[in-house]
Amino acid sequence: MQKFTEHTGETIPLYRANIDTDQIIPKQFLKRIERTGFGQFLFFDWRFHTDGSPREDFVFNDPQYRNASVLVSGANFGCGSSREHAPWALQEYGFRVIIAPGFADIFYNNCFKIGLLPVSLPEEIVFEIARNSTEKAPYNLTVDLEQRTVSDDLGLEISFETDDFRRYCLLNGLDEIGLTLRNEEKIARFEENRPVFGQFS
Repeated sequence: MQKFTEHTGETIPLYRANIDTDQIIPKQFLKRIERTGFGQFLFFDWRFHTDGSPREDFVFNDPQYRNASVLVSGANFGCGSSREHAPWALQEYGFRVIIAPGFADIFYNNCFKIGLLPVSLPEEIVFEIARNSTEKAPYNLTVDLEQRTVSDDLGLEISFETDDFRRYCLLNGLDEIGLTLRNEEKIARFEENRPVFGQFS
């Protein structure tokens, strides 16, 4: 998993509450057996007309946001079904950070497992960030996980909370497999010395 220490990137505003995982990655694309390839289908029903042409009124189709890596959204982001494909699609599309007033619990947990950082901030701050993303594009934010701060060049600097264990894993690029492999020598010694049952001498 890619380490996350600090990221500076352009923002894109999708300031809507209760964006669910079926909008993030619609169900018809969950048949893929690979873990990759979902980014192209991110917000598919909002990005495209039924004939496949782009919807000009959807922010993701605005060329000024083509380099965005920080998504700014509304409360309860990632609600709905627990599909882990949703953070996969967001990350593959190019996002490193999602900022919202709050997240659905399972979605929030799934983000950390792949190195995508969800940041909860007060709603009035998120609204200000979304407004700047609209009125001052390209608008950049710096998200510092070591210091747990979000800042911009306009004077914003605010702290955010994340628990120490998740922060440690992201800073060191450790998913659950990586954490286990840190004890590979201990596991190997245990396997060498443990009794084997069910064998006859």
